[in-house]
Amino acid sequence: MKKSYFPAANITDLKDGEMKQVSVDGTDVLLVKANNQYYAMGAFCTHYGAPLAKGALCGNHVICPWHHAWFDITNGDFIEPPALDHLPHYKVDIKEDQVFVELPAERTDRRTPSMSSCNTEADTRHFVILGGGAAGYMAAQTLREDGFVGHLIMITQENKAPYDRPPLSKDYLQGETPYKLLPLRDEVFYKKYGIEILTNKIVKEVDVDNKKISFESGDPLTYDSLLLATGGIPKRMKVPGSDLKNVFVLRSLDSAETLIKAVENAKNVVVVGASFIGMEAAASLQSRGHSVTVVAPDKVPFAKTLGSDIGNYFKTLHEEHGVQFKLNSKIKAFEGDSKVTSVLLESGERLKADIVLTGIGVVPATDILKGIDRQEDGGVVTDSYLSVAPGLYAAGDIAAVPNTLGGNPLRIEHWRYAQQQGRMAAHNMAGKKMTFNGVPFFWTAHFGVSLRYLGHAQKWDDIIIDGDIHEKKFIAFYIKDDRIIAMAGIGRDSEMAHLEQLLKDNLMPSGSALKKHGMIDTFGSFGNGEKA
Repeated sequence: MKKSYFPAANITDLKDGEMKQVSVDGTDVLLVKANNQYYAMGAFCTHYGAPLAKGALCGNHVICPWHHAWFDITNGDFIEPPALDHLPHYKVDIKEDQVFVELPAERTDRRTPSMSSCNTEADTRHFVILGGGAAGYMAAQTLREDGFVGHLIMITQENKAPYDRPPLSKDYLQGETPYKLLPLRDEVFYKKYGIEILTNKIVKEVDVDNKKISFESGDPLTYDSLLLATGGIPKRMKVPGSDLKNVFVLRSLDSAETLIKAVENAKNVVVVGASFIGMEAAASLQSRGHSVTVVAPDKVPFAKTLGSDIGNYFKTLHEEHGVQFKLNSKIKAFEGDSKVTSVLLESGERLKADIVLTGIGVVPATDILKGIDRQEDGGVVTDSYLSVAPGLYAAGDIAAVPNTLGGNPLRIEHWRYAQQQGRMAAHNMAGKKMTFNGVPFFWTAHFGVSLRYLGHAQKWDDIIIDGDIHEKKFIAFYIKDDRIIAMAGIGRDSEMAHLEQLLKDNLMPSGSALKKHGMIDTFGSFGNGEKA
């Protein structure tokens, strides 16, 4: 392929440790100066296209400002999901006082990682991935990246290959993300790299001792190594009328499509539960023009996770867009002859309801496991290698993994965290012996306002807020035993990306230092001229 060098910048345009998005011969390029050397790569994250120049440059990698994918600046390779593809990477040449970047005549915004194809003559082992979600897909890709060439089988009870689940309660439910953007890969990809996907397979039992998977129908399957990535099952309401038509849960693409079709002719929607998925769905359905009421036993949405101040901000944001709330309330029954027409609260109040969506949490899908212990909530405890037993690994919603921040094992139901676990489990299935040390991270979006959350705080002693919640520009620090254990932020994406690195490296200052000196004096500059 023909390549040519084009001028990109003056050598004085960037200081060491800075990055900048520049246009080079009509192509957007991320130009980075680190360790007194220039690097050039694609300017936009291969996940959702975020401008990487607005992220964080931390040593030899850049962290995406939106969803915290990591990319190696020396070669453009992705290090951490949710990105699945590498960035294009370009050679740099310095002539006199100019920085030149070599670009090919034909350009693309991503590179598929180098992966092995299937060669069962060279390796007769069967590696099986049970689950086609975030952890399952990431593990399949990683195994082929790591050079595993044996049988690689992914099993899912859904009728589709792996797809992007987070938009289901957000842009897809709202009608802004088309279906064609949801599949993580196309059929050609799976065929090229020998990843066999068994859809519509209902597992009856996983016999750990005999390494055998039995199905509701069809022959059993034996394995040499198995990754459990079965995810969660939505909890169902246990009140009269729960089996009426038009009472929905939202977990899969099929359930989202069914809900979207049902609400076409609906006016009144009741969302049960002020969870993240419930509130996201409420925002999406209200944006579609429906009248939405959220019913929950909580006094304030998100208070248990984010605190009452941030929770009240989101409540007000929803109310400003027309969402109504019945908080501190419980459901007594769903009413209707064959399909729901109203929701009866324990207070005696009735709400009109053409559609009911329940979002009251999930339980780990682990009832099928035979031969291993489970936690009271159904979770499976792993070691630092994500191993449960010889030849058996777990990742995603079902996995209770060692808490790198200290404390009891963590079982967290987040897309990116599941991807991180699936990738690390695959490394260990391939024989690399790597410990998991991912930092929990999630994002949520409501009426155009996105919040990022780092770490994990079940309880806290104090919340220190830098900025103004109502101005949509703040970072909240959650303090426990004088340690910063979690952060939530809106409108401070670059800083949140930098803070992930500090949390991962265990370099967080004390809560008392932050409270005494403030954020700027405590953290200083985060690079690119931005102050904390």
